[in-house]
Amino acid sequence: MEYDFVLLAVLALMGLIAGGINTLAGGGSNLTLPMLMVLGLPPDVANGTNRVGVILQGVVAVRGFHKYGKLDTQSIRAILVPNLAGGALGALAAALLPNVALKPLLLGTVLTMSAIILIKPGFIAPEPGTPVRSINEHRGAWWGMFIAGIYGGFVQAGVGFILLAALAGGLRYDLVRANALKMVCTVAFTSVSLVIFLWFDLIRWIPGLILAVGTMLGSYLSVRFAISVQQKTIKWFLFAMTLVSCIAAILF
Repeated sequence: MEYDFVLLAVLALMGLIAGGINTLAGGGSNLTLPMLMVLGLPPDVANGTNRVGVILQGVVAVRGFHKYGKLDTQSIRAILVPNLAGGALGALAAALLPNVALKPLLLGTVLTMSAIILIKPGFIAPEPGTPVRSINEHRGAWWGMFIAGIYGGFVQAGVGFILLAALAGGLRYDLVRANALKMVCTVAFTSVSLVIFLWFDLIRWIPGLILAVGTMLGSYLSVRFAISVQQKTIKWFLFAMTLVSCIAAILF
């Protein structure tokens, strides 16, 4: 398949923006999925190819957050158990089923997150010093991580909102540490998804790797930004991204 050079350059730019959005909030795939389809990829192939950029941006983000001491490494294993189980189920569903439910699912997710931030801002942005809960003791957060895995395995767009609701709202991490764990989860279930999409031949490597160049740079810059600003700034950036995701879900 031949690709237009200009469109590939635009894809890299969209990746840069999406990498930043995904690292701090969620919904960056609302930019990259339509762009991959503009290149001529069918929706299911675009969904699979998009995961190449997602997983590589996640690796960059995790390394960055760990470097600055913002990654709770002791909790990773317990958090990944439900997330990986859900991710495998979601990826299988995406490979085998039509994507009819994607738009209403995405729209419902981001609308709910927007309402939570406005009505109960303390839910998604705990006060400094709030004790962190154990996922093994908080079953609601366990199921939240499982559902986030299913959603993320099925379609990447908007999964960050669900993960932040479980990590910041359920387990009471501040938004910087929640974003760090969110990216660990993203790398984990996207790795599972990638294997499944490869098995069904739903990945095109040229656009996937070009997209990844942009997402990795966007993720690198966003980690540095997250470390240097107040949690309040990240919270309102998250709110703005939920609104943008709502618009994108309606239009596309």
